[in-house]
Amino acid sequence: MNGRELVRAVKDVGSARGLRAWRAALRHDRADAAQLPARGQERARVPGALTGAEPRPAGGVLRFARSELRVLVAVGGAVFWGWDGAGPTPSYALAGGEPEPDPRAVLEPDTDGGWRVVSERATVVVSRTGTVEVRTPGGTVLRRDLPPRWWEPGAVDGSPGAVEGRPGVVEGSRRVVDGSPVGAPGARGALGGAHEGARWLQRSEVAADARFFGLGGRAAGPRLRDGRYRLWNTDPKGGFGPDDDPLYITMPVQLVVADAGTHLVFHDNTWDGRVTLREGEEGAGSGQDRPGTSELRMDGGPLRTWVLVGTPARVLQGWAALTGAPAVPPSWALGHQHARWGFGSAAEVRRVVAGYRDRGLPLSAVHLDIDHYDRHRVFTVDREAFPDLAGLATELRGQGVRLVSIVDPAVRAAEDEPLYREGRAAGAFVRDARGREVRGEVWPGECVYPDFTDPAAREWWSGLYAERLAQGFSGVWHDMNEPVSFRPYGDMTLPRSARHALEGAGGDHRQAHNVYALGMARAGYEGLVRLRPHERPFLFSRSGWAGMQRYGGTWSGDVESSWPGLRASLALVLGLGLCGVPYSGPDVGGFGGSPSPELFLRWFQLGAYLPLFRTHAAIWAGRREPWEFGPEVLEHARAALAERERLLPYFMTLAQLARRTGAPYVRPLWWSAPEDRALRDCEDAFLLGDALLVAPVLEPGADRRAVRLPRGRWYDTATGTPYEGPGQVLLDAPPGRIPVLARAGAVLPVAGADGLELEVWAPALGRTGGGLLVRDAGDGFEVPEVERFTARWRAGEVVVTRDAALGGGGTSGSGEGPEPGLPVRVRGA
Repeated sequence: MNGRELVRAVKDVGSARGLRAWRAALRHDRADAAQLPARGQERARVPGALTGAEPRPAGGVLRFARSELRVLVAVGGAVFWGWDGAGPTPSYALAGGEPEPDPRAVLEPDTDGGWRVVSERATVVVSRTGTVEVRTPGGTVLRRDLPPRWWEPGAVDGSPGAVEGRPGVVEGSRRVVDGSPVGAPGARGALGGAHEGARWLQRSEVAADARFFGLGGRAAGPRLRDGRYRLWNTDPKGGFGPDDDPLYITMPVQLVVADAGTHLVFHDNTWDGRVTLREGEEGAGSGQDRPGTSELRMDGGPLRTWVLVGTPARVLQGWAALTGAPAVPPSWALGHQHARWGFGSAAEVRRVVAGYRDRGLPLSAVHLDIDHYDRHRVFTVDREAFPDLAGLATELRGQGVRLVSIVDPAVRAAEDEPLYREGRAAGAFVRDARGREVRGEVWPGECVYPDFTDPAAREWWSGLYAERLAQGFSGVWHDMNEPVSFRPYGDMTLPRSARHALEGAGGDHRQAHNVYALGMARAGYEGLVRLRPHERPFLFSRSGWAGMQRYGGTWSGDVESSWPGLRASLALVLGLGLCGVPYSGPDVGGFGGSPSPELFLRWFQLGAYLPLFRTHAAIWAGRREPWEFGPEVLEHARAALAERERLLPYFMTLAQLARRTGAPYVRPLWWSAPEDRALRDCEDAFLLGDALLVAPVLEPGADRRAVRLPRGRWYDTATGTPYEGPGQVLLDAPPGRIPVLARAGAVLPVAGADGLELEVWAPALGRTGGGLLVRDAGDGFEVPEVERFTARWRAGEVVVTRDAALGGGGTSGSGEGPEPGLPVRVRGA
């Protein structure tokens, strides 16, 4: 128990909820002790020597003395390999089942006695002892996975010995158990792979200059330094900062960027695990490079790996093809939204909305937290505080403001609770090994939990959103869905022995925990689509896993109200975008504290350029309305809101392009130039699409800041001053604005005084530029066309032409087209 847990435990002893949390924690511990098998003695093994190969379409199976390896190349270039019978499916991450094999990829002998599979984008080489290398078409090694190691119950460790002369991976003995080689394919574990109880380790090497990104939402980053990162979705028990890890969304997804190329690696395993990263060093040890290393230790489950190779844009496009296209939020969800735990009443909601309206500040949505429920019970309304919630929603919608509802998964376990009786009759709740409901302590009191890995439970839960729609809500945000069970020490979640359906395969919470929120998001999204088939759902979730972008986005969770919390907010958005989740944003101002006017303003200015732009605060925290921080902050916030409104056509274009290409709205500076090492190390600025570079102020008292520029010409959007990259410039950052630069040649769709227009930043002489536009086609599922524009110099002036449109399928036109058909405003010429 760490210091924070000890303080929490002491404080909880005196409260009724704290006593119930203590009882729930002890009950969970007893269940785990009784129902989880003791690990006991274990035996280590590695694959051993290669004994044979069986070519198959798009790859084949390689057999070793104690293991077998399947290699597959999918259409589109994604590479898969799985050990001990693990295949690509079943999988919670993949969308649409097993990808189509690439018939051009063939398994063939390699020169050193191993085998290789050559494809268009990558070559996979497997050595005689099980090392797997991913190489570029030119032969450069991007990734080297050393032979894995398993620890299986039933015998003591064998004698260690080095594998291929590399430290850290140990060769086990060749003994057998029950007459069969340990590691021969046996009973399948839930969701793929044999030997679900075997711990395993995979050590990998990358280039000495490589940088690591990803692993879900990490407060320290987006570049992941040397250290250990846990793969277990976790409520950090209060406001978090850059030093807190793990957080609500962890994913075994790494994006690795090096001079030789970029690759994404995904270990499709939902169990608890730990990743230890160590960056390499060039010229280390007698002038030789020391490679970077990634060591993954999993507590069980299959060892199966996907790798995608290419430019960052191509890699994220392939990732979206594998795991599903990101959902496009309705257009109103790209505007500013205001939330608070503690509105307390309909009158207070009206007062806050009137405050925005009377001051001429745009507002698109108000979010109601758990205090609008009847005694915190999900899918209920406090009728005293909100006597006519549906009427309030209609009234606000007439003013252009939507209502969004929080939805928690926990259901109060009491006979007088209709929802509990209904779910129990449907068999929807998580149970233990003896068939009893697993109960925990959450806001309503003692609660049970729907099993979102059970299709029948998801179907039941999805129908409950009809009540939210009947109350007038236009969207939902899922909270507490790691899932949380309050406890004064340890992980605040369900016992690991709790049983889950896992799509009929069966298993326990060790396998289900990390995908619990993913299943909840699926249930909510599918329910909303079924209930309102002509409207795109608005759904975002505090927790999730690989593939969560199919159903919506996420937010920061309870980030602390501090300058480090502000910096962590940007790290989270950038890191999640590189894991395929493009729609996210922080609680502007932080969740649990009272930010100073300066901190609130700088956070607000950053939020105006992030996909989800939402203020939020805890019931005990300071206010978050801009006018509460004084007249100067109010006027500067007004300017940030005006700029957000002006850029809404650009945000809608980025949202639609994310669905087509997987590219995040918010991108690291190295996105288009991953070979630029200085950009790879830059974490305090970002690209918004291809056109804008945003440099938020992340330190107190700053009125200027250094900005690292990618190659090319960039214009300060406030002054029009051009700067040439690559390099670093020092720009003014007065309280009223943060530095924002536009790429030369960029064509941005913006909202002008008379409607949609194109803002064009002059290309450098002798060069052309361009941009894309996807018009807002309403909040349904229509697929609007992508319009492409080109900017060029002609007779001493900048002209813009409209090229052939890019259809829903993404095929491009060519040639110089007609006039754009929209007003054009040229800047920088």
